[in-house]
Amino acid sequence: MLDRAITQFSHVKPEDTQFVSGGLRDFFLYRDLGIAEATHGKVIAHLVKANMAPETGTGWHRHEADFQIIIMTKGWAKFMYEDKETLVQAGDVVHQRPGIRHFLFDYSPDMEYLEIVSPADFKSIDVDPVCAVPAPTPWV
Repeated sequence: MLDRAITQFSHVKPEDTQFVSGGLRDFFLYRDLGIAEATHGKVIAHLVKANMAPETGTGWHRHEADFQIIIMTKGWAKFMYEDKETLVQAGDVVHQRPGIRHFLFDYSPDMEYLEIVSPADFKSIDVDPVCAVPAPTPWV
C-alpha cells in the first residue's frame, strides 16, 4: 500500500502555473503541474506545447527513466521510435519504454501533450543516429 506520508495531495488549476521556457527543449514551452513537488521527485508531470516551428527537432536521444508516458492533448507530432516513424495525434497515448532511442522531428503549431516521467529528474542522453529522419513540415 502507498505510504501517504511520502506523497502529498496536489491540485493545480490552469491559473496556478504558466507555460514557461527553459525546459529540456528551447522550441517548447512547459507548464509544471506540481507533481514533482507532491511526490518529492518520484514523478514529474508537465504540459508541453510548441513554441517555435520544427527545424532540427530533438535529435536522437534516450531517457534514463523508469517510466514515461505521453498523452497528446492537441495537434500532432511525428517521432522516430528506433527505426519506425510514428504519428501521434490528439487523443493518442504513447508509453516510451525505458531507454528507447527516439527523435521528435515534426509537430503542428498547436501541438500540446501531457508528459509523465519517473523519476522527476530523469536524464536525456544523446545517442548515435538510428536511421535517416524525414524533414519537418514547414509552418505556413
